[in-house]
Amino acid sequence: MDRTYPAQPAPCRRWHSTTFRLLTVYAVVFSLSVMVLLGLIGRSVTSAMEHQMDVVLHWELIYFDSSPDNELVDAIRRRNEHEQHERLHPNYYGLFAADGQHLAGDILALPPSLPVNGDGMTFHHMLTLAGNVRAPVVRAMAERRENGQTLVVARDPTDILRIRETIINAVMGGGLFCLGAGIIGGLALTVSQYRRLKAIRLVTQRIAQGGDLGQRLPVGGHDEIDMLAHLVNHMLAEVERLMIEVKGACDGIAHDLRTPLARVRTLLMRIEERTNGLQDDALKHLVDNTRRETDTLLDRFRAMLRISEIGTLQRRGGFGEMQLDTLVKEVGELFEPLAESRSIDLVVRTVPVGTTHADRALMFEALSNLLDNAIKFTSDGGTVRLELMHTLSGPQIDVIDNGPGIPADERDAVRQRFYRGERTRHLAGSGLGLSIVSAVVNVHGFAMHIRDASPGTRVTIECWTGTLI
Repeated sequence: MDRTYPAQPAPCRRWHSTTFRLLTVYAVVFSLSVMVLLGLIGRSVTSAMEHQMDVVLHWELIYFDSSPDNELVDAIRRRNEHEQHERLHPNYYGLFAADGQHLAGDILALPPSLPVNGDGMTFHHMLTLAGNVRAPVVRAMAERRENGQTLVVARDPTDILRIRETIINAVMGGGLFCLGAGIIGGLALTVSQYRRLKAIRLVTQRIAQGGDLGQRLPVGGHDEIDMLAHLVNHMLAEVERLMIEVKGACDGIAHDLRTPLARVRTLLMRIEERTNGLQDDALKHLVDNTRRETDTLLDRFRAMLRISEIGTLQRRGGFGEMQLDTLVKEVGELFEPLAESRSIDLVVRTVPVGTTHADRALMFEALSNLLDNAIKFTSDGGTVRLELMHTLSGPQIDVIDNGPGIPADERDAVRQRFYRGERTRHLAGSGLGLSIVSAVVNVHGFAMHIRDASPGTRVTIECWTGTLI
């Protein structure tokens, strides 16, 4: 058997909302901005730090320039001894001969890439100090004296680097805090907007599924969504007013014409009684045809009023827990004599599906219309199946015949009032049977599908009540 399950509404992915997308863009832009800011701060602090140290190193060179060449070694030694007692801003010194030989100071090797024109340069693990150790980070400056010797002075920037690191960490911590606060605020806004949109979606679903134009979208946000909700509510009010006017006019016409037609039918019955004693067969035939056409008009008006009654949800009071399997069996037993009279094999199959919240009388009427159509459009000796099964989504009722079938391009149109398919236009009927079934299905929030049974038609009623989330 061809099993088709109801197309369940896709769950709403709140993370795909516009608010969350804007929040993601904001987080990315904010993160990139903080990274650029950190780079600019690091570069600015480093540049300022190097400039300040270059000023100090330049004054150190000026200090040593005031010492004669024969006293420079002693000056460097005294300076080193002084630095051993004060290590807050340790300085390093080195004096090298013209051939690069170390003469004095705690800098043991002349950095090969250090210019001797008084420009500062930063070295990482490249400056060799006393004890054959390498300084982690130093800022060095060198000059060539008149006697060909090279004087190198260097300064340890650890304290300044620590200050720079503190500033960068503070900016990074503040940025992360602001980013986290922004994300939390954005998520709270996303949840709030999601709840509003969920409420709007539930209302629109009730309007779409049940045709209840009396529903209104919730308002109160005082934003663009609230403005749109007010516009939609105004539109719904106008549509409801127009629909009520049109429906009232149609129902009034149907109600007003039903009484005169009933009188015409009564008069035709009396005329038929009078013509029974006559030998005019043509007159009898005309009267009989006229009475049948009048009966057809009365049936159509009754069906129209019945659809209006169902569509206005006046039968909600009849809803309750019911057993679908029992109802299906009763409908099958009711139509069994009609099927036997045309040698149609009526097969009824049910399985226990539990209780279903529905209006028993309306469901009985809907299944009766479906089964009546199936038997009507099935040729003598054919087969009609009425099946109740349990699916993952809930109970499912199938009415299957092997009649002429309904073309794919007419399966939506046959639910409209008075529509008659080209293949069945020659058969008697008002064209309102499936309209009544569709109205009952909409009242219950169920789903109805019309498919090809190869040959024939399969009409499926899916008794699930899922809602959009």
